[in-house]
Amino acid sequence: MTRGLIQLFAGLFLYGLSMALIVRADLGLDPWDVLNQGVFERFAKPAGVSFGLVVNLIGMAVLLLWIPLRQKPGIGTVANVLIIGTVANFGLDWIPSDLDLPLRASLLIAGIVLNGVASGAYIGAGLGPGPRDGLMTGIVARTGWPGEMGADGHRTDRHRRRLAVGRFGRSGHGALRPDHRPAGAHLPAAVHGPHEDARLSR
Repeated sequence: MTRGLIQLFAGLFLYGLSMALIVRADLGLDPWDVLNQGVFERFAKPAGVSFGLVVNLIGMAVLLLWIPLRQKPGIGTVANVLIIGTVANFGLDWIPSDLDLPLRASLLIAGIVLNGVASGAYIGAGLGPGPRDGLMTGIVARTGWPGEMGADGHRTDRHRRRLAVGRFGRSGHGALRPDHRPAGAHLPAAVHGPHEDARLSR
């Protein structure tokens, strides 16, 4: 449990820092941060509310959407709402905003890489998904709509089967079937049987 908590909080800290790096790069944001930035610029900034607080408040609002989906938050869910935006604020205060393009590009790359590491850390702790992750998995669970990822960060069984069966290409002319044979190829006599052999010989 202690190891899981350390992994969780380290992951959330790094996630908040990665968010600050990407925002300071000013070269584009992921969809959720576009929402965060839009709300901040339009409503929060004129009122003197920080970007990090906006991130936390939107996380809380998303968490309320769990109620009709009957999702249950874990300690990691609550920590996600409280920590990521707070750390992002410190990062934005620490990272300069008037940087040249090469430095901003470096911040973007570092932020993306760090975001991946951080996501793997806090999701891998297994102490509860983030509000946005839980919203997605809750909608999938309640509606049966296909979802790329499950709550534990792994592909669903349906997508595992799709990868196993259909990895050789789409069905159609020239596609490869799971038996590694091109579409339309004839199977050996042992598989076709005597009647099929007679048809092929004509």
